[in-house]
Amino acid sequence: MAQFTHIIFDLDGTLTDNTQGIINSLKYSLDKMHIDDYPENLLDGFIGPPLQWGFSQLFGLNERDTKLAVEYFREYYGENGWRQNVPYNGVPEMIAELDQLGKKMYIATSKLEKYAVQIMEYFEMDKYILQLKGADYGGNKATKTQIISDLLSARKITPTKDIVMVGDTLFDIEGGKENGLSTVAVGYGFGKKVELRNANPDLFANDVEELFGILAR
Repeated sequence: MAQFTHIIFDLDGTLTDNTQGIINSLKYSLDKMHIDDYPENLLDGFIGPPLQWGFSQLFGLNERDTKLAVEYFREYYGENGWRQNVPYNGVPEMIAELDQLGKKMYIATSKLEKYAVQIMEYFEMDKYILQLKGADYGGNKATKTQIISDLLSARKITPTKDIVMVGDTLFDIEGGKENGLSTVAVGYGFGKKVELRNANPDLFANDVEELFGILAR
């Protein structure tokens, strides 16, 4: 198994559980859009992929309405949603120990970049992260593949299998593979385990302790 020198983490579902903040922001947005006839579990599909994808693919909104729905989401999320968040048990300790081991760590998230920065600062994990890349405000660079690529370019890092993308969704695994990186899927987040395994990640971690064992080598 490769010894990973550079570790790129997803945020939601990998380092922190922001379920409540995201769901509350979605409900606020949908209420503003006068959309109320939907199954509650449909909202789970928003956690991981870009917001624009969720509103257009899961609710069938056109480009104009998708843009408006995203604005409403961010209205609530920017005030309240980002605080309705908690790191998974063991994550802050894992990050600190990986730093002690000399691992270079980064964040690549489909969340709007400024919110991701606020969250990492709020939980005092930002001091271990060399760079964070998130979605831009217009959603033009919101795919995980593009965000990872931008991060690698910004750091002038040449993709190798010693660099690993860690995430809980199909988008994370695909993004890592498409950038020529190793991939680790985590089974404790929001992604479906069957879907994750079908994406053929290089490694699979069922919990944070197992993830640390993989990354600390």
